[in-house]
Amino acid sequence: MVVATKAIVFSAIKYSEADLIAVCYTEAAGIKTYLLRNILKSKKGKLRTSFFQPLTQLEIIADHKNKGTLEYIKDAKVFYPYQTLHTDIVKSSLVMFLSEMLKNCIREEEVNEELYSFLENSFIWLDQNDDVANFHIYFLLKLSMYLGFYPDTSSIEGKYFNIEAGVFQSTDFENICFEGPQVEDFKKFFSVNAKNLNDIKLTKDDRKLVLELILTYYSFHVQGYHKPKSLAILNQLFN
Repeated sequence: MVVATKAIVFSAIKYSEADLIAVCYTEAAGIKTYLLRNILKSKKGKLRTSFFQPLTQLEIIADHKNKGTLEYIKDAKVFYPYQTLHTDIVKSSLVMFLSEMLKNCIREEEVNEELYSFLENSFIWLDQNDDVANFHIYFLLKLSMYLGFYPDTSSIEGKYFNIEAGVFQSTDFENICFEGPQVEDFKKFFSVNAKNLNDIKLTKDDRKLVLELILTYYSFHVQGYHKPKSLAILNQLFN
């Protein structure tokens, strides 16, 4: 079946001498994996390697056989040309981290228009704004809503955050609760939006601890979760 759809690239790896295998999140069919034949050698084809940088937003025409095998892209063009996302060193590090997290968390071949719209608009915002030190934490918190495990804030005044149940509480449970300044900083992200995200003032070390909390939370709620390899690079940024 030939499908025209928007798609966001999660990853692309070299396969044999001239091919790429690209994992994309499509608006029409969820996660799809494509074999891009001869893209590394051909200079005249419709597909270019630059189209398949992480988080690039495309419009594609693809052949979907829907048999659990590799699919094929017939044509593609950039839907939204980023101005800074792949050239700014801080943003490019965020791109590496977020694309790895998305590939880690989203695996379903099913339509989710709300999730797609969230991703599309989030990366456009990231491209257009300069103060992005808190963005990845805010993004992961909002993403958890679309993945089905957004924390329960009905008792947000509680001093402990239970990472297994996803609730704030006044009592501790051994090994599954965070507490202290780390939790209080985490709470700040529930009362902001993208426009006032920079009202949250955190030191580099504070931000690292909040990120540690939310990644631990993800590890409890994402089946097959693995620690992102790009995390070490990310933790060196955002003084």
